[in-house]
Amino acid sequence: MSHSIDTAMLRSDAHSPSWAALNRMAQGGSGEVYSRVEPLERLDFCIPCNPYFPTPEMFEQLRGSLEGILKYYPSDADTITAELCALVGLNPQTVTMGNGSTELITWIDRLLVHESLAVPIPTFGRWTDQPLETGKRVDMYQLREDQDFALDPQAYVRFIRRRGSKVAVVCNPNNPDGGYLQRQKVLWLLDELSDLDLVVVDESFIDFVDEEPVTSVADQAAIRPNVIVLKSLGKNFGLHGIRFGYMVANPALAGTVRRALPKWNLNSFAETVVFMLKEYAAQYRQSLTLLARDRANMSLALTGLPGLTVFLSQGNFILVKLPDGADGVRLRDYLLAEHGVFVRECGNKLGSSSQFMRLVVRPYGDVERLLTGLQYYFYGAPAPSPYQPVGAYPPQQAAPQAAGWI
Repeated sequence: MSHSIDTAMLRSDAHSPSWAALNRMAQGGSGEVYSRVEPLERLDFCIPCNPYFPTPEMFEQLRGSLEGILKYYPSDADTITAELCALVGLNPQTVTMGNGSTELITWIDRLLVHESLAVPIPTFGRWTDQPLETGKRVDMYQLREDQDFALDPQAYVRFIRRRGSKVAVVCNPNNPDGGYLQRQKVLWLLDELSDLDLVVVDESFIDFVDEEPVTSVADQAAIRPNVIVLKSLGKNFGLHGIRFGYMVANPALAGTVRRALPKWNLNSFAETVVFMLKEYAAQYRQSLTLLARDRANMSLALTGLPGLTVFLSQGNFILVKLPDGADGVRLRDYLLAEHGVFVRECGNKLGSSSQFMRLVVRPYGDVERLLTGLQYYFYGAPAPSPYQPVGAYPPQQAAPQAAGWI
């Protein structure tokens, strides 16, 4: 049975459609093209989830708790925050939890951004869209392709001084390219910008970094007067649907945002998962090791496609530039319709174009279908590849040490 896919829906917003919307579209849309793949067989290379976490055992435990989760009120946010802080080693007075990191970005903008905000682009769209929606001036610092979209801290500071920006944002690793700024360079940036109203370091994907053993600057945010570090639990744990994240700042800043939020802004799913994390800490650390292995394998496999430029990433996604003349919109629609592969075309990201595509890291068995689709689209047929993934070991085997936060 084939399912129609109305690809016009993919171009209707600055954000990709939800997985639920995509399945509804497959089941009942009139469609410009037609998928040959059943909805449950579709592979998601668009939404940056952790493919190894939660574990099947954790999902089974959640299923067993479903009636209570749905039927009863959750605890208040302070109770859930206290449990999270016990896990991550932070003072609850320095942490504010939100119904997703986007809720926290909204309130940071409304409460703490008064005039202007500087942000490197391309990056996560809410850091440009949210302040623009509330009438702020957004000073966009263009990251350069010929520098692999790497952020030059000194050049960024010069840009901020030249523009007179009052607030600065850094996403580390950055989305969509996965570029990572080492901790020492971030600390230098915080020192240089200590006179600004606010500096936000968005660390939504930092758990996936394996470049150095200590990555986060959350410990510094807790004691500095103008720094906020943002974390996204949904992205780390592969649970986007729960909508939970947190920010770390000194008690005054954290309290300002906390007082603006409803007392019960977190749902029962979020509470249940937070209270389960201690039990599954080892599995979470292992998931990060497995994902780092898959990222290296996937990068190498993509590099073998002629004409495709692959950018180094420390996130759970990889940015690629398509061959000259290739249209990312047409490729995205083709991959979804003909191969059941859902990808993120970056034409609606400020500072990017439709020649760029962000591909979520997945296990190599899934990557093979992506590679087949790309080869058919670019070259007419898949070519045999001598490449074989390396570093594989059974998921139940103890993994090497991973740079997790638990």
